Amino acid sequence: MLRRTFIAAIVAGTALVSTPVHAADMDIVDTAVAAGNFETLVAAVQAAGLVETLKGEGPFTVFAPTDAAFAKLPAGTVEDLLKPENKDKLSAILTYHVVPGKVMSGDLSDGLMAATVQGSQVTIKTDPAVMVDGATVTQADIEASNGVIHVIDSVIMPKM
Repeated sequence: MLRRTFIAAIVAGTALVSTPVHAADMDIVDTAVAAGNFETLVAAVQAAGLVETLKGEGPFTVFAPTDAAFAKLPAGTVEDLLKPENKDKLSAILTYHVVPGKVMSGDLSDGLMAATVQGSQVTIKTDPAVMVDGATVTQADIEASNGVIHVIDSVIMPKM
């Protein structure tokens, strides 16, 4: 269930990036879909079976990679992760992008360690820019009805 929650949060976060401020009326997944620049994230959330979780009550904080962020991965990585036999690995990666609760940018501090739904921790840096495990936050505080999305420019990977 935690993995599903994380993925839903990620999907919701991606939609918020390109949607207007009224995104808070939609959940994380619907926000991501509406944004239009999270197609890969949404497909991954669907393949991992996390849609219902991310549409759940929450709240969730999703560090949502854009389509451009997924495009930075080595050729064939996304296609491989979307295969049914890699569902557990995909879920682990997606839930690593989700933190339980609603964490706004003002709640972040340099060196903060945040527990993810996946079970590991991400490291937050605030100087010189807000970063999560080396991925730069390009848009923060996109509110959804069940949490918040922070758009990031790279896919972050848990240690496996």
